[in-house]
Amino acid sequence: MTILSAALLLFLILDPLGNIPIFLSILKPLPRRRQRIVVARELVIALVVLMIFLLGGQHFLNAIHLRQESVQIAGGIVLFLIGLRMVFPHPDGVVGEMPGGEPFIVPLAIPLVAGPSGMAAVMLMGSSEPQRLGDWSLALLIAWAAAAVILMAATVLYKFLGERVLTAVERLMGMLLVAISVQMFLDGIGTYLKLAAPNI
Repeated sequence: MTILSAALLLFLILDPLGNIPIFLSILKPLPRRRQRIVVARELVIALVVLMIFLLGGQHFLNAIHLRQESVQIAGGIVLFLIGLRMVFPHPDGVVGEMPGGEPFIVPLAIPLVAGPSGMAAVMLMGSSEPQRLGDWSLALLIAWAAAAVILMAATVLYKFLGERVLTAVERLMGMLLVAISVQMFLDGIGTYLKLAAPNI
């Protein structure tokens, strides 16, 4: 996987366009200037969390004795389910009362930006090819930067594109993510069969 393909995968998982309506509804009570500050803060928190999972994923897998191909297959399944949710969305609603009148870490940073699928994806990248952690870090930064630009311009994009276009784009991203997840699953199965073949 190249840096650009990894960045595209992570961008699809971060799903900034799909998060715009949720971000706007949560931040609506805040003044416009404060909204930008909160979004910037939550994006930085999400990046830190994802970097921790990227850099520490291999140690975690070693600690629980998991093989790389099993993580790849599991990651493909998780991404497949996330992709399905993007194509066929479930109305989760928006959070209720927030301490201090504004969100902090939950739900904007986690799980909307740095969700379980993003954490699983970066951990899979870091554990499958740990010698390329620099490449994966760059890919994560590219995907995060693109998502950050979109979310910082959420109000403008929402007015310009409208809810229908954003929904259509999110579902297209979901379809791409489903295809990528199937490829990950097949690659994991292929690797397992190659390793198991000599023992059969």
